[in-house]
Amino acid sequence: MPIPRSRGLVVRPLLRERAYQAIRDAIVDGTLAPGERLHDADLVEWLGVSRTPVREALARLEQAGLVRTKPGSHTIVSPLDARAVRDAQAVVAALHGVAVREAVPNLSTAELDAMREANARFADALRRGDVEAALAADDDFHAVAVTAAANQAVRSVLDQYTPVLRRVERLRFSSLSGRGSVAQHERIVALCEDGDAEGAAEATRANWHTLVPLLDTLPSEE
Repeated sequence: MPIPRSRGLVVRPLLRERAYQAIRDAIVDGTLAPGERLHDADLVEWLGVSRTPVREALARLEQAGLVRTKPGSHTIVSPLDARAVRDAQAVVAALHGVAVREAVPNLSTAELDAMREANARFADALRRGDVEAALAADDDFHAVAVTAAANQAVRSVLDQYTPVLRRVERLRFSSLSGRGSVAQHERIVALCEDGDAEGAAEATRANWHTLVPLLDTLPSEE
């Protein structure tokens, strides 16, 4: 596998978590491509950690569906598979809806302003064709409600499965098809401001289901 140029990215403490995040992000942004073999020795050299946190990170990534491991043989970056992405999408959409419904009664003016500001950055990034900035702003937008809901179970599951969708969203945000999300975000904020928890939750679920047209272009493994 090609080793990213930056090395020694992980320092103590929390080696396992940081190794997980570094490998996960490299998979999501395409640095580590679908189907690519991952060698422990290369990952150890890149991250500047021992083999143990690397193996622990790969185990977590396999649970999330981002890598596949054949015991005693090799580990590869999971191919983009329509079935796996649909499964992750169903979970992520539902849980973001839960987060918004729980958050609405307690959202402050400052939090609503934070959602608007994130959406403005999101729209600007799409206009400029900056996919990384668009993804970051989209994360920030949805994170407001997730944080306000303070539901650790929701946060934990979203942390596990959202990266699966982010691999596909890179394709959406690099095209015109992602621009409809700006208006959807505005509607979500308006419903939150009106105190319509169920309406905001439904609008949020709909926003996460806009990946459907892209899923139809992905291969599906039986």
